[in-house]
Amino acid sequence: MLHGRDGEAAELRALLDGARAGRSGVLVLRGEAGIGKTALLEYAVGAAEGMSVVRGSGVEFEAELPYAGLQLLLRPALGSLDALPEPQRRALRAAFGLAAEGAGEGAGEPMFVGLAVLSLLSEHAADGPLLCVVDDAQWLDRASADALAFAARRLDAEGIALVFAARDGEGAFPAPGLPELRPAPLDEAAAGALLADRAGPLAEPVRRQVLAEAQGNPLALLELPVGLRGPEATADVAHPLPLTSRLQLAFHGRVSHLPRATQTLLLVAAADHTGELGTILRAAADLDAGVADLPPAQDAGLVTVGGTALRFRHPLVRAAIHQRAALPERLAAHRALARAADPEREPDHRAWHLAAAATGPDEEVATALEQTAGRARERSGHTAAAAAYARAARLSTDPASRLRRLLLAAESASEAGELPQARTLADQATRSLRPHPPAPPQAPGTPAPPTAGPPGSPQGASAASGGEVAGQAGAGAVYGAGEEAAGQARARAMYVRGLADFWEGDFSGAHRGLVEGAGLVAVSDPARAARMLVQATHTAWYLGADEVADTVERLAALDLPADAPILPVARFLTGALGRHPAGQAPPGVGAAADAARAAHGGRVDPRDLVMLCGVGLTLGQDAQSHELTTALAAESRESGGVGRLTTIMFFRAEAEIFDSRYEDAAATAAEALRIAADTGQRQWVSQLSSALAHVAAVRGEEQECRGLVDAALAGGSGTAMAPGAPWAYWSQGLLELGLGRAQAALDRLALLGEESVRHHICATRSVPDLVEAAVRLGVPERADAPFARFEAWAARSGQGWAAALVDRCRALRAPDDGAEAYFRAALAGHDPHRRAMESARTGLLYGEWLRRARRKNEARTVLRGALDAFERLGARPWAERARGELGAAGGAVPEAGRESGPVDAEAGLTPQESQIVRLAAEGLSNKDIAARLFLSPRTVGYHLYKAYPKLGVVSRGELAGLF
Repeated sequence: MLHGRDGEAAELRALLDGARAGRSGVLVLRGEAGIGKTALLEYAVGAAEGMSVVRGSGVEFEAELPYAGLQLLLRPALGSLDALPEPQRRALRAAFGLAAEGAGEGAGEPMFVGLAVLSLLSEHAADGPLLCVVDDAQWLDRASADALAFAARRLDAEGIALVFAARDGEGAFPAPGLPELRPAPLDEAAAGALLADRAGPLAEPVRRQVLAEAQGNPLALLELPVGLRGPEATADVAHPLPLTSRLQLAFHGRVSHLPRATQTLLLVAAADHTGELGTILRAAADLDAGVADLPPAQDAGLVTVGGTALRFRHPLVRAAIHQRAALPERLAAHRALARAADPEREPDHRAWHLAAAATGPDEEVATALEQTAGRARERSGHTAAAAAYARAARLSTDPASRLRRLLLAAESASEAGELPQARTLADQATRSLRPHPPAPPQAPGTPAPPTAGPPGSPQGASAASGGEVAGQAGAGAVYGAGEEAAGQARARAMYVRGLADFWEGDFSGAHRGLVEGAGLVAVSDPARAARMLVQATHTAWYLGADEVADTVERLAALDLPADAPILPVARFLTGALGRHPAGQAPPGVGAAADAARAAHGGRVDPRDLVMLCGVGLTLGQDAQSHELTTALAAESRESGGVGRLTTIMFFRAEAEIFDSRYEDAAATAAEALRIAADTGQRQWVSQLSSALAHVAAVRGEEQECRGLVDAALAGGSGTAMAPGAPWAYWSQGLLELGLGRAQAALDRLALLGEESVRHHICATRSVPDLVEAAVRLGVPERADAPFARFEAWAARSGQGWAAALVDRCRALRAPDDGAEAYFRAALAGHDPHRRAMESARTGLLYGEWLRRARRKNEARTVLRGALDAFERLGARPWAERARGELGAAGGAVPEAGRESGPVDAEAGLTPQESQIVRLAAEGLSNKDIAARLFLSPRTVGYHLYKAYPKLGVVSRGELAGLF
């Protein structure tokens, strides 16, 4: 019976009822130790009549083992594994170490595994509603926590209820966006009722003391009476120890009265990672304890045994036993568990127990931990890998090995997004490179001592470089004898710090560190230097055109080997962004991508190819860039590289905006924004919000646009500009221009002409809007310098649509007797089927000019075409302008909204319904759509079911004709 928990119980019942009705839901129970979270989980399990139940728990000592918590939870559902799409099945098998299959790049990325978790739970719930409960979520390993949170945020129509319980103040279970419930302390009446119900009759002084000390904490109400019976019942009410420590003392007091062998058995169980009874008993046998010593612990209510698993009654029992045992006993327990672990099947458990038993540097244990870290890294358990590498570094006996492991730890922490830890580890590695005082001079003719250390180092996937060899760091680097090796090590550390600075918004610090680090290895390892400068080019983008040009010049000066995979990317960047003679044609992004793949046997780090997309857009190669982003997005979904999808899809959304594909751009950016928010990629939250603001500006959705602009501009850090600021300025300017507020438009668009941002893509592309605003205000000279830059850019791009925009600007700036030739040239240069918005805007401006010239018949023809296009695109402000001009020209004016817009918009579909029906119209199955959009197949089916009546169709086959 739950005392004082009527509200919490009602919320849990509502969650279960929703799952029974096919609606999924999530709840995070969060609070202090003993507040009743586990009891509420048990209540939910007991109330889940007619539902399947899977349950798991975080274990304090398993935080270093990637996917340990997830594997425990999903064990009953693994029978449905074969029903998953092949990439998801491969990812989950690799994450769980079930096979070497799929252990390559991206296979175990938590977000991709999270999608597999969502699909697996959905399959498991196919025969009825499902309840998943996860206790002690604060102790889940990071990879499990990320994957479960990713899946939880996408639950919708699967009939799944997912409940987490997480303790305050014990690590963190990040759950942004998930609903939380904080059980409050019991009130006096409920506390008294629980005490009477469970503790039996108590002397009144004892009862008062327990109520005072427990402060409404249910576990304290149950455990404190055990230590307060007898003569000490009137002891201090205001006990100085925190409640958690008091409870640990209470539990430990109960353990200390058990037989010695039982205490030994419990200590082994408390130190164990697995909860497997067989493992515990094998280790305990080493210490003269066995299964016969278990009943006293069961009789005391400290542990339970179900099947082959031993569980502690409460995590505080485990903590009390382990933390309060004498050090020699703890070390002995961990040594026994290391011996009991199978070296072939459980090498990671064995390594961590050996590390826990180590009392000083031990190279054998450090090597075992380094191997554990490597396995974790292969499964994208980067947090676990960082912990193992760092511990291995502390146990290292050789300075060179310690340095190498510190660098690998820093890179793994960087890959995991643990930026403070990554920076700390990188700093430790750098400090270990401080040279010793110079050796005394050698006598003439005496040979120099050889450089210590091995000629190479183990292969390690560099977080900063996406899989290149870790590099050499011999012992000479530590002692100052090997300058080249020391430079390599410093460069790796500076790469980690540079990435951390960049992700935290310190663009100038990041750029300075990356350029300096590249300089250290420009001669000894030009390929590594090139990778750093490619990244520095990205950071320079947020600083200014001069910084970009300087970085590109450094990149061009490197003497790269002909077989370096980075070479085609470097050549493209230097060719596209360097200072060029007038008339020199830019390189092609498609050719550069093909060359990069060919240089590496068809495989190249996708992060390098992503850079090609962004730079291709700066050259005006929109179609090629869109094609490359489409291919990279498909590869990332297939291989599991979900984390980089935000970058790829931002560039894709940009290309779709430039092509007037606003529905596609909105869907692309909205999906990427969800991923960016899930993964804490603040830079891309800002960028993608600003891209969505642009779509809202085209549609004239003023409040939506301003809200998205605010979200984009909130992404600034300190004095750094928000990454999405340039697009935000353009969006604001376009909104004001469409609504006829030319002065406000000019004020916003003029910001893009400032030195710090004029090299951005949108600063270039927004110049025609700036010209229009300036001309309408009678101040065309305000656009002189930007238009001159735009003319030069358009000429170099070689794109016909860019030349058409130049002609439109010239028409606006020309005297009346010279404007028409430019308008006609612009209309001839536009392709109305691609970039329909620009074609229609040119038509609108030409129609306005014709009306003013009293050529109304011609004006009506041009204006009707523009109005049709604006209506199709959903560009309401521009349609209203065209409608007004058409009426002024004496034409019949159709009612607003009479022309048909996009089918899904006309039907009132939600953005998610729109995405799903468009993919279904292309012939994709529910499973394919689910994999594409990171949803479950049942959710896809649910949204299709809702969309069909809105569209007036009854089957999937009718969708193709609509789109």
